[in-house]
Amino acid sequence: MYAQMSTLAFVGIEARPIEVQVRITPGAQAFAIVGLPDKAVAESRERVRNALHAVGLGLPYKHLTVNLAPADLPKEGSHFDLAIALALMAAMEAISPEAISDYAAIGELALDGSIRAVPGCLPAAIGANALGKGLICPAAGGAEAAWASETMPILAAPHLLSLVNHFKGLQTLRRPEPNLERTTASLLDLRDVKGQETAKRVLEVAAAGGHNLMMIGPPGSGKSMLAARLPSILPPLTPEEMLEVSMVHSLAGELMGGKLATERPFRAPHHSASMAALVGGGSRPRPGEVSLAHLGVLFLDELPEFQPNVLDALRQPLEAGEMVIARANHRIAYPSRIQL
Repeated sequence: MYAQMSTLAFVGIEARPIEVQVRITPGAQAFAIVGLPDKAVAESRERVRNALHAVGLGLPYKHLTVNLAPADLPKEGSHFDLAIALALMAAMEAISPEAISDYAAIGELALDGSIRAVPGCLPAAIGANALGKGLICPAAGGAEAAWASETMPILAAPHLLSLVNHFKGLQTLRRPEPNLERTTASLLDLRDVKGQETAKRVLEVAAAGGHNLMMIGPPGSGKSMLAARLPSILPPLTPEEMLEVSMVHSLAGELMGGKLATERPFRAPHHSASMAALVGGGSRPRPGEVSLAHLGVLFLDELPEFQPNVLDALRQPLEAGEMVIARANHRIAYPSRIQL
């Protein structure tokens, strides 16, 4: 028995198509996942097994092989769980393979069958739409996925059982509505500053020309206060820029409630921040502060206290407008057009 399901892997802010292929053959009972999975993907065997048991399905006492193609692209993260589970269910004839053929799926499964939120629903939806497919995602990520297109089908399911019922016609999952981030707290505004006319004029020139700015002065002279108010005089984000900013924040798991970002970001990392925290990286590469400040302001308070190698790493994003993280088997680029 054979079935397949589409999903996506994240390389920077790009979502690349992945095909989950499942074959069930006679033989000794085994459950193997191949295709360069990392530890989180390898552990999905137990999450999928328990989630299927929670909805009344047991894995057959046969040899189960799950291949994540293309096999030369590293697969990282727990968001492959849902696609693996749906492909297994199709191979077991619990759901129709035709029902899932027009969708890509991302989501982490809990042991009770519920579908947990994962970062990256917005870039995944944009990637699925580029493939001409709909998206199956967690209910918590449906609002941000809905921004990818007004017409693409999106199933934002809270539980694996609700998906099964939807495909069998016993339940209807409504398309989620896109959501905008409305800041309830009052935005720091430059007009609140009394005096400091020269400094305010410098901020206006920097905002108008997109210039970087260095402020030097004694403690308490208002440097941090003025810097925090720079985003209030920057031009508003265009719809395209909102998507760019939101895609980076979605991958970092900072897009709260699936609400599209409408304000220019302001990031102020502590001077003890490491190079990976500032420019991105890690064993599973994630965007750093310089990418999270994309199209906004990166404020480095107490600049001389930052490590010299950390400051040197800012040269590339300031010159090229992107941060490239190189690994032995792949290369990841995050946008980072900032005002420093």
